[in-house]
Amino acid sequence: MLPKNTRTRQLNGTCTSSVDMELFLHYSLIPSLFIILILSFLQRREHRRQRDDTSYLLGNRFGIIMPLDFVGTFSNRWSYGIAFGATANKVMFLFSEGYQPLQIPQWAQAFELLIGGIEVGLSHFPFFACLSSEFQLVSSILGFCYSLIWFAVTVLQVSQCPHGQFVGKYETLMFYWPSLLCLAFLLGRFLHMFVKALRVHLGWEFQVEEKSVLETHQAEHVKQLLRTPRPQEKKKSWFQTRIYEWDPCFQFPSRMIGTIVLAFICLYLFIVIEFCVFVYVRDELDVFENKLESYITFTNHSGVLTPVFLQVKELISVTKGVWVATILPASLTCVSYLFHILVCYRKHIKRLRAGDKHFLPLKFHNPASSASVVAIARYSGWQIAYILWGYLIIHVVQSLCGMAIMYGLVLPIVHNQGLEMLQGLGIGILTISIFVGLMILQMCIAASFFLQPKLGTADKQKPLALNNRKAFHNFNYFLFFYNVLLGLGACLSRLLISCLLGTWLIARIDRTIMQNGYEGADMGFSAWIGMLYVDHYHTNPVLVSFCHILIANHKEKKLQQTTKYWCLNHSAGPRVSARSRTRWFLLQTLINNPRLIIHRKLKSGHSSQESQILMACLES
Repeated sequence: MLPKNTRTRQLNGTCTSSVDMELFLHYSLIPSLFIILILSFLQRREHRRQRDDTSYLLGNRFGIIMPLDFVGTFSNRWSYGIAFGATANKVMFLFSEGYQPLQIPQWAQAFELLIGGIEVGLSHFPFFACLSSEFQLVSSILGFCYSLIWFAVTVLQVSQCPHGQFVGKYETLMFYWPSLLCLAFLLGRFLHMFVKALRVHLGWEFQVEEKSVLETHQAEHVKQLLRTPRPQEKKKSWFQTRIYEWDPCFQFPSRMIGTIVLAFICLYLFIVIEFCVFVYVRDELDVFENKLESYITFTNHSGVLTPVFLQVKELISVTKGVWVATILPASLTCVSYLFHILVCYRKHIKRLRAGDKHFLPLKFHNPASSASVVAIARYSGWQIAYILWGYLIIHVVQSLCGMAIMYGLVLPIVHNQGLEMLQGLGIGILTISIFVGLMILQMCIAASFFLQPKLGTADKQKPLALNNRKAFHNFNYFLFFYNVLLGLGACLSRLLISCLLGTWLIARIDRTIMQNGYEGADMGFSAWIGMLYVDHYHTNPVLVSFCHILIANHKEKKLQQTTKYWCLNHSAGPRVSARSRTRWFLLQTLINNPRLIIHRKLKSGHSSQESQILMACLES
């Protein structure tokens, strides 16, 4: 009888779902384009074309729909982030180059990936367009229906074939539950938008005023700059000092929130895919091990190749154990990088706002404007790709380190060779200690005999002035030949440390792994710097506050020019109270438009009979 796991895989190997997700992606473009056309029809263009232009026939309809502002959006951030999370499965298909909508030659694969990316973006465009649309009553209905379609199709796909061929039970659910959770959140979000828009439409709530250019946290930041700095009375905790301190005057833009959310989900999916591949490779290795075991049993452990086969079996067993054991530390490393990227983003933006560019290489102090604009378009996608490839590379490096520990420390003890292992380890540590000790001894001799005394008692170190020159030249001569051999070890240690740091920090796009002067070759770091400059120039609170003041003054002047009774506000006589001025404007409006009187709210002292008499007088 077959094991349970094997039976599950065989059952799901023949499972065929009635829903083809790739085919559904193609057909989803039809409702997507329909929603885009409706929202575009509702969106009015600010500038109408001339009569000789054919688009004049459309009037001011069919404006350009914007999914979201990638630079200056600070509201509704988590909704946009969850909408990005709903695209995670399709992003992973694009990342693995498994989604190929067209069959074109190999040399044109870049165009095929571009077309696939545009198709995926267009199929998920309604999520963002409905969230950012001004016409919330219509957009909430359209967004809810479109999200419900995706949710229903995904649930149907999971329910028909819940198991898989690698992990076994509920393998499909493991892949699709993040997208289902994001789609469920979007359904709730669109339902909340519909209820709120409906209440406004029925007059139960007031319409939200036009969104200001200046965000609340930006205004608070400017106020904080204008206040007199006070000494900190409250002592910061260890978490605030070493890890992160909340700043109410700073908010991450929607692009950063969406990038981090999508990176988390894609990292999870990548780990699941990697584990599925590991399960497949492990099963193949188990078959190979069974063949080796059969050969060893057949030869009764007396074959010529038996020791080699035993070592191969041990290598396979160690590799499988180390690979599984290093999944968690590699995952935690990349997760910590995602949080650290947010911390570095806030730190770098604050330094740029303060005019501090010393943390940047010299060639990045004035980057090209076109490169910065392209960088902000590249950053989010590149950050996710760096995290995924970084996880794989870190996992491989940690596995190699784990195997070195196993073969260097653990297996000798298992094979009763602990004393030999300790002896070799002691000799190696002693050798390295002697080399390091001689290097430290050179430093001590140089500080004690070949430098002149301190100029003052407050000096931290001796001045760079030679003393005992003859002894110094003899010291250099005799150590010259020894340092040639010592330099070989220093060169190898430099190579080893560079490889370890480079592979360990490969996922960190905010830090370059190139040497000084070659930072421009690091395209990921260049994208990071360009993105910082775009955000700095477009979301700087001082600049946005200045623009807000200009816009407010312009609106006030425009209102003054269009107001018929502007002279009453700025007469040379005594100042009129705001209440009196409002009542005067109300009187003038009611005189010019008497039918507005019947729509006014009656005071508690007036009866319905008086209102009927007033209406009869107006009709007469």
